[in-house]
Amino acid sequence: MVVRQRKRLGEILLDWGVITEENVSEAMEYMETENSRFGEALISLGFANEDDVTKALAIQYNMEYIDPEQITLDELEMEAVPKDIITRHQIIPLARGSRGRLRIVITDPFNLQVMDTLRFMLNDEDPIAYLAPKGKVKAFIDEYIDSNISLEKEMASIQEDSDKMLEGIKEDKNVRVEEGEATEDSAPVIRLVKMLIAEAVRLRASDIHVEPMADRVRIRYRVDGICAERDNIPKQMQGAVINRLKIMAKMNLAEKRIPLDGRIKMIIDNETVDFRVSTVPTNNGESMVLRILRTESAKLNMRDLGFGQDDYNIFQDLIKKPNGIILVTGPTGSGKTTTLYAALNELNRPDRKIITAEDPIEYNFAGINQCQVNTQTGLTFTRILRSMLRQAPNIILVGEIRDFEVAEVAIQASLTGHLVFSTLHTNDAPSALPRLINMGVKPFLAASSIQAVMAQRLTRTICSHCKEEDPKPDPSLLKLLDYTDDELNNATFFKGKGCDNCNHTGYRGRQGIFELMVMNNSLRELTFNVAPTNELRKAALATGMKSLLEDGKDKIQAGITTLEEVARLTQSEENV
Repeated sequence: MVVRQRKRLGEILLDWGVITEENVSEAMEYMETENSRFGEALISLGFANEDDVTKALAIQYNMEYIDPEQITLDELEMEAVPKDIITRHQIIPLARGSRGRLRIVITDPFNLQVMDTLRFMLNDEDPIAYLAPKGKVKAFIDEYIDSNISLEKEMASIQEDSDKMLEGIKEDKNVRVEEGEATEDSAPVIRLVKMLIAEAVRLRASDIHVEPMADRVRIRYRVDGICAERDNIPKQMQGAVINRLKIMAKMNLAEKRIPLDGRIKMIIDNETVDFRVSTVPTNNGESMVLRILRTESAKLNMRDLGFGQDDYNIFQDLIKKPNGIILVTGPTGSGKTTTLYAALNELNRPDRKIITAEDPIEYNFAGINQCQVNTQTGLTFTRILRSMLRQAPNIILVGEIRDFEVAEVAIQASLTGHLVFSTLHTNDAPSALPRLINMGVKPFLAASSIQAVMAQRLTRTICSHCKEEDPKPDPSLLKLLDYTDDELNNATFFKGKGCDNCNHTGYRGRQGIFELMVMNNSLRELTFNVAPTNELRKAALATGMKSLLEDGKDKIQAGITTLEEVARLTQSEENV
């Protein structure tokens, strides 16, 4: 009898073209030094993503792969397995199959304890195991199984407690209380603030907006780049809620006349989450925004950003250059920092020294020297950059080029053998060059130091659970996006119908659309001669640059996003 030898994980991924022989060697070394498994090493080094590794493990162990994002709530069999077992072992129980056996989604084929526990609990019944990525299973459990939040009930309870509390204060005529000052440490307010923050994290929000109005306090979450109103807090609780958040962010409670900044660190669902907090005085009181900082979003694999294959290959070559400046442009919230962090994460190796100057530092990276700008102590971008050059770095990240001084030092660094990454606020890639020249940079320095400029936007992606074909696309949107008859003959459009998985928006998650302009001789000559933006754009398009609009249309055709989303972010120049 011939025993069939099980294929190794690396061999499967090599066959798929996901990794190379060189990747295998590096991962083996990483395994030994970090005492990790081979698949974990590939993910940590950015050679493969968790989905690819899990699919390969499923084939290796003759298991069926399942994507938790495709699981609907009616498939769950919650009565079969206690909730504490689900959360402790990170499993998802699914309805019984045709043979009557319970189906269980697990994350680790090596963890035999999970299956033994389930067999014992199910009286020796042998469940069918499916394999899924750890990150997706955890996200599913957090959102649909482990979330006990009922904000409406809590708001009603808090309103009742607040009314009683205020009545008690009014009855005691000897007590004089300013709005909120006596209540920020009360149980109802503490409970409300914690629940608002936890719900926002579970809904994948990027920001929480606490906005005082004339008669109420409006709470909004920004999910996938779009603000949506969540609830209203009674006006009498405004001071208490704002003060509670200021206490958590270690802000000065007495200072209400100037903008303040702070940070909050909380453990939510067994994970540490950071929040960047800022306040601005308004005519109705202090308006507050909490930016939710997720470490995993800063450690994206470059493949996950949404690059087309051609742009991905070009950008990979660019970030491995020994010197020069690579600029990422776009408005606030367009994902510029995430792109740069993903690039640094890929370049972060023991043989390279990387230094950053940031305002503020959003995420901490092991192995990278990160410097926080502090204008109050004189630690400006310029001063940090000048000091950086004496630290002998290979790669430098400047959070943003804001003025001539920063631009000048960044250019000097690039011309003396350093690779410099930075961001700039312009609408498209060609506009970055005139912008630098307008700051005072000499044209010949801009022409010789810039390696590439990439403009980007973040477009919401269609929810995979309720995705369907759009048989009647809006003619006005087709016109805005300059669709030709030939394109329409070959085009298929999709949309999200709306479901519980996407909170009935039709969208879940975001991807980038990009405009990558690589400098060449013609572009350098135009820059040297201070050519206007439209001439630079024509030359870039003539030499192969794909515009934001074209990249957006590619993603529409691929069924990733919709006409509405691309039209919201970019339109044909004739319609601008």
